[in-house]
Amino acid sequence: MDPGCTCELCELKGLFVEKLEGEHLDIVCSGRVEKSFGKSEPIIREGALIRDFVYLKSGLVKLFRTDEAGKEQIITIAKPFDYISLLSVFSNDRYQYSVTALEDSVTCNLAMDDVKKMVRENGILALNLLKHMSRVADKIILDSLEIRKKHLRGRVAYLLIFFSQHVYFSPEYDLPLSRKEMAEYVGMTTENVIRSLSELRRDGILKIYGKTIHIMKLDILQSIAEFG
Repeated sequence: MDPGCTCELCELKGLFVEKLEGEHLDIVCSGRVEKSFGKSEPIIREGALIRDFVYLKSGLVKLFRTDEAGKEQIITIAKPFDYISLLSVFSNDRYQYSVTALEDSVTCNLAMDDVKKMVRENGILALNLLKHMSRVADKIILDSLEIRKKHLRGRVAYLLIFFSQHVYFSPEYDLPLSRKEMAEYVGMTTENVIRSLSELRRDGILKIYGKTIHIMKLDILQSIAEFG
């Protein structure tokens, strides 16, 4: 193994290469390529040939599809240590969705041919990947159902709490989505998102300074998210 390989120290080891050793770990260490993307830069384009297995090392990205009218539908938001190519890599030759950076992001890419070789030769790795694919699918389905059973303000509150508690771990953060993107994610119009944010600010539940959100009354926001 390359003594300069950092895969053994990376969170990627726990998620993907935990059970790799010998030749397979060498393949990952020597074959992986890190790529950097600026905010709003495309990482994966819908319809592009699948050549790499892509893991998000740092940053934040959105996965989305574009309909015939050019309207985007955000599928999910991916955080560090998520496999952002898992939804298509073993079922299609081309990506069925796009991925764009919401913040400066770094991916770790492995050639698909190498990944398929390891999957064929390592049953534990294959099972590990199946588990992760199932978790990704479950998250998308459950999040979608959870969001769409709520009223309008509840959907916005749910999204704000998600970023606060699962992405930035702070009551104050810069919202990575535009109002239009928020609407695309939670199935609302942009106007209704703006109206809901204004009402939450008016009621003293939030402070909003441009893109910066400061949650002032988390208990009330949680109640709106749960019962809204």
